[in-house]
Amino acid sequence: MEDKLKTTDGRSLRSGSFMRFMIVVGIYFAAALFILLGAVLQATGVIRGFLSVQNFINIIDTVSMLGIVAVGMAFVTYSGNMADMSVPTTMALTGIVAVQMLQYGFWPAIGIAIVTGLIIGMINAIVIGRFRANPIIWTLAVNYVTMGVIRLVWVNKQIYPDTVASTAGVSQSFDSIYRLNVVQHIGGNDLLNIRLPMLMMLILVVIGQFVLSRTSFGGQLKMTGASFRAAKFTGVHVESVIGLAFVVCAFTATLGGLAVTSLSRVGAWYNGAGYDFRAVTAVVIGGMTLAGGRGSIVGVLGGVLIIGLINNIMTLLGIPTLSQDIIRGAIFIIVVGINAKSLRSLGRDDT
Repeated sequence: MEDKLKTTDGRSLRSGSFMRFMIVVGIYFAAALFILLGAVLQATGVIRGFLSVQNFINIIDTVSMLGIVAVGMAFVTYSGNMADMSVPTTMALTGIVAVQMLQYGFWPAIGIAIVTGLIIGMINAIVIGRFRANPIIWTLAVNYVTMGVIRLVWVNKQIYPDTVASTAGVSQSFDSIYRLNVVQHIGGNDLLNIRLPMLMMLILVVIGQFVLSRTSFGGQLKMTGASFRAAKFTGVHVESVIGLAFVVCAFTATLGGLAVTSLSRVGAWYNGAGYDFRAVTAVVIGGMTLAGGRGSIVGVLGGVLIIGLINNIMTLLGIPTLSQDIIRGAIFIIVVGINAKSLRSLGRDDT
């Protein structure tokens, strides 16, 4: 009887590994279908320029900041805590702090901004990890409090790097966070450049995938996300594991906030708005279950690319922004419905 159970267990593990592989493959197959759709629309004259190398680089460039944020959000989701809703104001606050601190130099500004983001992450880590507060309610509360702090301290003012920075060089350095080309002149074309946020996204994906799949922390995070009680009974320090997931999320939100602020060249309360919903959408589309313990960072990258392709096709079709939001919301509802159905079939739910 015991051997039979072991055999059954082995099959289950192999089946689980195969299913994870198929989910990741399926995500990139879906991305290929969207590319095919764009190709058909271009061939029929409905849209133009979709299949150009420049357009694909633009797609990756556009979603690079979302990809940075989504990597951190994936750690929270993987831990079984669904999402960190304080991401938008973490991005906004750290961007404003960075711009404000440019008067003391570029690196001090970046350092203070990162510390600010990590403080928010530590607060979430302690309250959710240690005291088991509801992650959605708590991080929404943090989001509103942080927004209140921004509006109280800066009185809804927009802060511009070139008016605050100690020198023009410091302001230019801040601008280069988004605009620095780490790879230039692809194919001899000056327009085909790889910017710093794109490289940051790829580096974070590689590191994130390694941490989740190859480290003891990743294994403990998976156990915690799959079953909090079981992980606790096996000796996993679940409070620290969950807490670290929120710290990682705050760190990537800070990096994303710095990039968004550099792109807009203004520190403002609205920088980061909507990134919580978009990041969760990318995570779920990428095959990571909201119940926790299943998914991969490589899959999340696929989810980010699919969002980029959808946005690009809708823009080329001339669909208004409000209509695009409705379509994205509908896609999220459909994906979450599929996700919930698959969980119920496995005897799990999102509670």
